[in-house]
Amino acid sequence: MQGGVTSGRALLYASSVGAIGLGVRSVTRGAVPFEVVAGAVVAFSSVIMAGVLEPRLAMFTDVINRGEPAPDAPRVALTFDDGPSPEHTPRVLDALAAAEARATFFVIGKKLEGERAKLARRMHEAGHAIGCHGFGHDRLFALRSARRVREDLKAALARIEDVTGAPTKLFRPPIGHTNPTIANVAEELELSVIGFSVRGYDGTARAEREKVKQRVIDGLADGAIVLLHDAAEREDFTPVAPDILPDVLGAMRDKKLAGVTVDALI
Repeated sequence: MQGGVTSGRALLYASSVGAIGLGVRSVTRGAVPFEVVAGAVVAFSSVIMAGVLEPRLAMFTDVINRGEPAPDAPRVALTFDDGPSPEHTPRVLDALAAAEARATFFVIGKKLEGERAKLARRMHEAGHAIGCHGFGHDRLFALRSARRVREDLKAALARIEDVTGAPTKLFRPPIGHTNPTIANVAEELELSVIGFSVRGYDGTARAEREKVKQRVIDGLADGAIVLLHDAAEREDFTPVAPDILPDVLGAMRDKKLAGVTVDALI
């Protein structure tokens, strides 16, 4: 865990103090009723689970969820997870190029082969940032040992640098889950953990185009980091982000918001 008291850490500290207080009370004043203990266990477990599942709480590590406002040059960082996709990512890159906007792509390391590796090079050459989204996008990443987390991230970082010729220090955990193990390995590898302030909820086959678009456009504001997907993790559905991106970029233009990379924003 790194420095600073975030809302998530404040919640964790308060829950921990409550649990310790309950233990002290049981020692000094006799056994605590079972239903009280059970309720406390459920409550504390819920707090920990919330910290794992919701990166914006920044419970276990420093998570960058937005940039500082820049009134003289307002900016937004569009980010895209789970790619690259030979079918869908080119549409995203074309739309960004037409709007003269930059974005950040959090790529899955094992995908960077063949045509997908060429897409990663195209991203880099166009001035977009490339971040690490893990090597295998392990859905149980938060349950893995430190050794396994370290090996996965090192493999992904090495693949990104080998393909693009440039290292990255930007990291978005698979599915956004964090815990002390992931936090410690990220700190060891000097990675900046990137969250989001605006979420499209477009990462499933059930995502509805108009709802995703409206969520994103409503959230566009100076300093925002927007989470979208340019690919399906397992290439088993068509993401809606490529369809809505021209409208999102148009809304950014109307709001006079430049599209920049995450590292430029922060």
